[in-house]
Amino acid sequence: MNDDDALKLLCDVSNSNSLENSLQILIHISKSDSGRSNLASKTILPAVLTILHSQTPLLDHHNLSLCFKLLRNLCAGELVNQNLFLEFDGVDAVVSRILRLEVGFDHMLVRWGLQVLANVCLAGKQHQRAIWEVLFPFGFLSFARLGTKEVCDPLCMVIYACCDGNPEWFVELYSDCGWPVVAELVRTASSASFGEDWIKLLLSRICLEESQLPLLFSKLRFKDIHQSGDNESKDDQFSSEQAFLLQTLSEILNERIGDVTVSKDIALFVYDIFKKSIGVLEHAVKGKSGLSSGIPAVDVLGYSLIILRDICAHDSVRGYAMDANDVVDVLLSYGLIELLLIVLGDLEPPAIIRKGTKQSENQDGASCSLKPCPYKGFRRDIVALIGNCVHKRKHAQDKLRNRNGVLLLLQQCVTDEDNPFLREWGIWSVRNMLEGNEENQKVVSELQLQGSTDTPEISALGLRVEVDEKTRRAKLVNIS
Repeated sequence: MNDDDALKLLCDVSNSNSLENSLQILIHISKSDSGRSNLASKTILPAVLTILHSQTPLLDHHNLSLCFKLLRNLCAGELVNQNLFLEFDGVDAVVSRILRLEVGFDHMLVRWGLQVLANVCLAGKQHQRAIWEVLFPFGFLSFARLGTKEVCDPLCMVIYACCDGNPEWFVELYSDCGWPVVAELVRTASSASFGEDWIKLLLSRICLEESQLPLLFSKLRFKDIHQSGDNESKDDQFSSEQAFLLQTLSEILNERIGDVTVSKDIALFVYDIFKKSIGVLEHAVKGKSGLSSGIPAVDVLGYSLIILRDICAHDSVRGYAMDANDVVDVLLSYGLIELLLIVLGDLEPPAIIRKGTKQSENQDGASCSLKPCPYKGFRRDIVALIGNCVHKRKHAQDKLRNRNGVLLLLQQCVTDEDNPFLREWGIWSVRNMLEGNEENQKVVSELQLQGSTDTPEISALGLRVEVDEKTRRAKLVNIS
């Protein structure tokens, strides 16, 4: 089919007399399943590809965009058209127009071209291979470096659809050739945001299922980090892209908490990030908002904490016996409970307890060194993680008691404007701490018998600790 024949076919089928009008009419027809099927029987798609391959002056920027939109529609779930696209070198025609010719990298033009490829690659392995072999890695990298949401969304769809049908390509994606592509996608999504969830699907597969989070996290460090001075603050070691990556993974875990299994290595890596990020508390100011705070070090601290919370929520019902294969028990063996109690104890008390103990501004002593919450909800997230760790785990409950954490955890069952839902998480955690643990119940009962539970801290809890006169076991009763 030559240029003249292609143009005549388009005009005849659309009953129009110009390329522009023909394309617009055919775009409208191709929006329906029946329309796409009808146009497939009339071999419209090969005619459009012939126009794309040609050097006709009729194919200006506007008509090129119309060609892409028509191809996108024609290939939306229509196997005949998807096959014709390969048969008539559609991948080369589309890619050459947006990569190799001087179209000025119009971002919307690139978007429409990528949408064509995305619809084609959904047809199967043969189609995916044709696209992958042309674009990986340099074509993908060129698109990713455009740095816009309009390009990032369909590009992620193309990459994910190709790899999902060919798992071995995920390995290529996190090879030395593929990492620059993934890193650029994360940088773009971090700075320009994203409108579709394809980036989440990619990161879930790469970072969690393929356990490649440590490598990608390192790739997102500041580009000049090795050139920084010796006096660089440890709290400045995290980039906004790293914070975004953790934020995205925390959203994935929250949305798919029962579907995503996190390996021990990934859990320990996140725990290591959390430990490194704690340094921000040394000079943190009271956070005026929740996450994302806009401060990378604070966001890394918060999102690593939330990821740990959700990992432990997912894996918190295995029972009392220690399990070497249990991710939570692995974290506990590395001192998670002990560290959380230290961090929680170093925070200034909730406002209601500060008022109850009548702390004054000129009070001296340890309170002067207490630290504020760097974001709204930080205390709540610590308490929630502790509660998940001690759920049906007697050895974890014992760790908490042996580290003098019983009273500290009781003090978290209060309403706090800086920590929404702190009281609810505090009650949940205390109940988990006491469940099936006579030793912890005894500690609480002795607090009451000694008068400790009459202190302002405990009276402000909105709870009452009742002790059974016969068994001397303690339980919490909600009185408000």
